[in-house]
This record gives sequence, C-alpha cells and structure tokens, in this order.
Amino acid sequence: MTPGAATENKIERLLVVRLSAMGDVIHTLPAIHFLRQAFPEAFIGWLIEERWAELLSAPGSSRRGPRSSLRPLVDEVHTVDLKSWRKSLSSLSTLQRIAKIWNDVRDAHYDAAVDLQGAMRSAVLARWSGARVVYGPAQPRESPASLWYTRNVVAHGRHVVEQNLSVAQALVESREKAVPAEIAGDLPRDPHAEERVGLRLAEQGIYDFAILNPGAGWGAKCWPAERYGAVARALAGQGVRSIINYGPGEEELARRAETTSAGTARAMSCSVTELIALTRRARLFVGGDTGPLHLAAALRVPVVAIFGPTDPERNGPYATRSIVLRSAESVTSHARRAEADEGLLGIGSEAVVAAARELMRGDLRG
Repeated sequence: MTPGAATENKIERLLVVRLSAMGDVIHTLPAIHFLRQAFPEAFIGWLIEERWAELLSAPGSSRRGPRSSLRPLVDEVHTVDLKSWRKSLSSLSTLQRIAKIWNDVRDAHYDAAVDLQGAMRSAVLARWSGARVVYGPAQPRESPASLWYTRNVVAHGRHVVEQNLSVAQALVESREKAVPAEIAGDLPRDPHAEERVGLRLAEQGIYDFAILNPGAGWGAKCWPAERYGAVARALAGQGVRSIINYGPGEEELARRAETTSAGTARAMSCSVTELIALTRRARLFVGGDTGPLHLAAALRVPVVAIFGPTDPERNGPYATRSIVLRSAESVTSHARRAEADEGLLGIGSEAVVAAARELMRGDLRG
C-alpha cells in the first residue's frame, strides 16, 4: 500500500469511476464487491455512462438510497452522457444537465475516489469529484491519466479482473490478497424484465436454450455469422434451441445467423436489463470477446469463447465453466480493424459444436 494512503477506518464515502463499456463494467464488479465487503458501512457511489447504468440499477428504480435487488451493489448511481454532451456543448440544456450531475457528485462529499478505467476522461472526472484522495493504476491505459491521481497503484494479475482487484486492495489496510467472489447477486434483478423475457420465450415455445452472440465490437473479433447458424442447427439436434442476441448496428449479423440456422434459432434484441434476465435462464453462451459473454460468465453460465486478436488470458471468461477457442495464428492486438482476424476464421463450426457439447454434459452450473 502506498505510504500515506487512506486507511480502512477513514473511508466513509467512496466514488467508483468506470464509465463504460459493458464487459469492462462487469470486470470491475468483483473489485467493488470486495470494497463493499471491506467497507460495509460506507456510502459507495458509481459514475458511469448512462447507456450502461442498467448494469447497476434497474430502469425506473431510484438511483440513490437503500440498496435492494433493483440496485444491489452501490448506494448511488451518477450518470454521464459524454458522447451526447460533446455534440451539444453550446446548448443551455446540456450545460444545465452537466452542472446538475456535477453538483450531485460534489454534494456527496466523497472522501476517496478510485478510477478503474485508466482513461484521461475518467481520471479527470475522478479528480473533479472533490474527493481528497484519488486512486488509479500506475500504468493506466492512457498514460497521462496517472497525473490526475493522488495515489498511483501498481496493478497485479494477468486477467483484468485481478488487476482491478489489486487496485481496489490498495484502499484497504490488509496484506491478504483479494479473491474474486460470486457477483451474480450484484447485478440488478428487475421483475418486469424477467416477466417480459419469460413471455417472449413462452410465445415461441423456447425453454431450453443457448445464447449465440455474433457481434463483438469490431470486425476483427467477429466469427462469421453463418457459422453461428451452423452451431444452432447442431444444438437443435441435441434438443437445445438458440437465441441470437444482437445490439444496435448488429441487425445484419443477426439476420444472417438466423437465416442460416434453418429455423432452429430466433433473433432477439434486448435492453441491458432484459439481457440480464435472458442470460440468467440460458443453458449455454457462445460468442466472442464482447460484453454479453462477460455478462454470461458473471452469471455463471457456461461459455464457449471464440477469440481472435484479443488475449483470453487477460480478457477471457472469468469464474465460470468455459472453453476458449483461439488459433495459434491469432496475434494479440487491440487495433479496431474491420477485417476478420485470419486466425479466427480458421476456427470451424465443428470445434465450436464439440466445445458446446462438452460443456452441456453434467452439471452446467458447476
């Protein structure tokens, strides 16, 4: 622990800054679960992009106050909409919205903040929160971000979950290594979303199903949609239907996967809360390195992970039964290339089906 860092009995109000995206927010949950256990009486707030707030608080529920199944982990959710704000910074309504949110953050009087994003924008927001101590990784994703921290923490661990935990541990006066805990209960459970998803599945006669996710952020991470169709056909032979999950901009991928499934799969677009409800019911998840895969892992759903340019040792499914498929030809890179990774294309549908069958044997939630 850095000399002079805030000790456990001094942190009463803590702000977490992790703005986006789905997978990264989910990879942060174990660290905040650890801090919640370390500071059971502390008021914990989280600053997050509006589009991902449903990972912390069910829609329509209060974003501040006593915790419940609708907002189980944190005491307050502060939201920003940086992309929208950048487009209308000269607008009075935008400026008023920014002022209100920032007044709410500063009025919370946080005495410590921890930036687990490591970007310039997140580091600046953490510092502007007014917290007297700001923790962040000593080697953040964007190097200048470290200039905004008052406590730079050397992160340890291969997987990003372990790295986040090691930063969080710096806030606690303990030499014991933080161990990831079960976090399924830290995700909101919205009874309305559960009911809607149940009705949609019942209307189509789908009960025992796998989620197939052809989208993956950028093209280099995307396994061909038609091969998901082939996987769906093979799973149907095992009596398991498939749901093709897709998000904004992924409609064509979903259409191609559904069309090539020969009627064995159904495309379904969900809100974040609905996706949580859907994933809780799934028997299996098949997809690349993307937010829904990490959601499935957090909910302990068995995962077949199809990896290309990203490193599964750092970003792979964590704390669930999984099989990771990656070609030796794939070279680790985070360049957002549109063209499919050559190594990824070398993974055939037969290998994915074999992995799925292996995971579907025995106790699936083991």
